[in-house]
Amino acid sequence: MKTILITGGAGFIGANFVPYFATKYPGYHILNLDKLTYAGDLKNLAECADLSNYSFIHGDICDVALLQNLFAKHDVRGVIHFAAESHVDNSISGPRAFIETNITGTFNLLEAARKQWMDGPKKYKPGYEGCRFHHISTDEVYGTLGETGLFHETTPYAPNSPYSASKASSDFLVRAYHHTYGMNVTTSNCSNNYGPKQHNEKLIPTIIRKCLAQEPIPVYGKGANIRDWLYVLDHCKAIDLIYHKGRAGETYNVGGRNEKTNLEIVREICTLLDGKKPRPNKASYTELISFVTDRPGHDLRYAIDATKLETELGWQAQENFASGIIKTIDWYLQRSE
Repeated sequence: MKTILITGGAGFIGANFVPYFATKYPGYHILNLDKLTYAGDLKNLAECADLSNYSFIHGDICDVALLQNLFAKHDVRGVIHFAAESHVDNSISGPRAFIETNITGTFNLLEAARKQWMDGPKKYKPGYEGCRFHHISTDEVYGTLGETGLFHETTPYAPNSPYSASKASSDFLVRAYHHTYGMNVTTSNCSNNYGPKQHNEKLIPTIIRKCLAQEPIPVYGKGANIRDWLYVLDHCKAIDLIYHKGRAGETYNVGGRNEKTNLEIVREICTLLDGKKPRPNKASYTELISFVTDRPGHDLRYAIDATKLETELGWQAQENFASGIIKTIDWYLQRSE
């Protein structure tokens, strides 16, 4: 059985990907390595409990000895790398963890894979030729857009926060291991994900949580910042395609083609909750909207062009925002009961 190491599989996107991937590929041994920081929750992997091809390891990608042991003991033949510190506000108040996990941790993984799979630059060990390292990144590495235009795979990097700078650095390390050592790598840069299992600190869970608690819903600035929203399971299916069929050394952008301002997101969720779980006083949840001081260096707009992924690999998002947000709200409502 071929062992695939998945890092950060107890986080939001990872906890959606692991059950999907382990169920789809019973011939793979899915080895989930997660540090279980505040953003990781094993409850989100409850559906993996009865899967014979799934194992969990509690550990840190900054632990070099642990990584070397895992690669050797389990003969790891593939890596899908989710593990990252990912909240921009946290990177502003405490950037060191982002440098250590996102940059050094990625380097440690690349080195462990190189030593396990390769005899030297451009030379894979016999039997390891098909091993691949897939790196999950973000559209935030590209910086910010004006009112028009899209991020392409060729868009120059211009990160504006410690978080996006650390992810940009990790992207460059992955690129370097392909061009210097000939490692079989792929990278995907995604737009804002949403869906079940997302941590409470993120925008959409925060809106839902504040509504249900009858508390003010904080909106940065005037709520004019625009993001492209991608349903998490659509992202998982894109990663699957890229890992198995993407061209070595290539980057693929993954976007939902669902651009909305933050204020539009808040109002849409409030309106849906008005119908699904009305407030005791029958007033609209929109009355809870509260504008707060904007985040330092807040990028205005992100928008992904996913044409390369769509044309080369045949990927298509199956959810638009209208359908995906209903599934998301329903999941959180069930959790709150």
